[in-house]
Amino acid sequence: MHPRLLRTFLAVARGRNITRAAEAVHLAQSSVSDQIQTLEAELGAALFTRSKSGLDLTPAGLALKPIAEELLRLDGEARAAVLLAAGQTSGALTIGALETIASARLAPWLPGFQASHPEITVRMKVADSGTLRHLLEDGDIDVAFCFERRDGGGAAADERLASRTIGAEPLVLVAAPGQATAPCVLQDLAALRFVATEPGCVYRHIVDTAFAEAGMAAPRLAAEVGSIGAIVRLVAAGTGLGLVPRLAVSDALARGDLVELPWPGRMRAAALAMIWRRRRVQPPALGQLLAAARDMLAPERSGARSGLESGDRSKALFPNNSLKTGATS
Repeated sequence: MHPRLLRTFLAVARGRNITRAAEAVHLAQSSVSDQIQTLEAELGAALFTRSKSGLDLTPAGLALKPIAEELLRLDGEARAAVLLAAGQTSGALTIGALETIASARLAPWLPGFQASHPEITVRMKVADSGTLRHLLEDGDIDVAFCFERRDGGGAAADERLASRTIGAEPLVLVAAPGQATAPCVLQDLAALRFVATEPGCVYRHIVDTAFAEAGMAAPRLAAEVGSIGAIVRLVAAGTGLGLVPRLAVSDALARGDLVELPWPGRMRAAALAMIWRRRRVQPPALGQLLAAARDMLAPERSGARSGLESGDRSKALFPNNSLKTGATS
C-alpha cells in the first residue's frame, strides 16, 4: 500500500466527503476517487459506503484506519531517520497558530528563521485551539503555537503529543474608554458583562478559570464570538469587558481603542506553548524550528523569573538535548 493512497484514504475517512478530502490532500476530486478505487482493488474490499450524512467507513475501512495511521507514522519516522543519519535538515513544515500568536509573535520571527534556514520550507495555518489540536492529531500540521490550558486538559494529557512552554503572557482586563471604572473586588467584576469566545476555546477558558479559582461563577456574557479580533471590536464598542493575553490587545491599547483596568487580586499569565506529535525519530527540520522558536520566542523575563539562565532554561525545556538527537519526550 503506497503511503499516498493511505493519506488519501485517511483524508476521506476524516472529512467523510470527497470534496473536503481533495482540498486536504491538494488533489482533484477525480484523483481522490481514483486513489480510493485503487486501494479498494488492491485490498479486495470496499472501504466506504454512502449514507445521508456522507461517506461512512465499512467494517473493512474501520479495520484499516488505525493501521493506516501507524504505517504513515512509521513512513515519516523512516524518512526522518535517513535525513538525520545523512545530516540533512531540509524539509517542509506546516506551523499552526492562534490568530494573535501568529500576528504578534510568529510574523516578526518567521522571516529571520527562513533566512537562516533556506533549506526548510515553512507554511502557516491560523485556527482556533480546538482545530489546531485536531490538525496536529491528523498530521496536517507539524507544530502548534497556542496558549496552554491550566486544567490538565491540554497536550500534556495526551500521550501522543509533546508540549513545551516557551513563555508567559500577562492577562489584561480591558474595556472601552470611559465605559467602566476600576473594580475594587472580584465580586464587582462578576456582576458585569464580558465578551468572550465560545466554550472550548482557550480564551473562554481563561475567563472561566479566573473566576472559578476565586470560588465564583463566571460572569454573564454580553456576547460569544469566534475570534480575538471580534472581542477587541466589541469591547471597544462598549459591549462588555474582556480578559485576554496582553499581546492580543497591545495594538488596540496603544491606539487608545481600549483601556486597561486593574485586576482585583493576583493576576495570572497565559502560558505560551508549542505542541508537536511524539515520534521516535524527530524530523531534523522540525528539530531546527523548535530549537529556534525556543531560543527566540521565549521572552528573557520568563527565564529571569524562574531563575534560569539561557543554557539552564534550554536543558529544563528540552532534557537530554532532545531537540538535537531527534527524540520527542
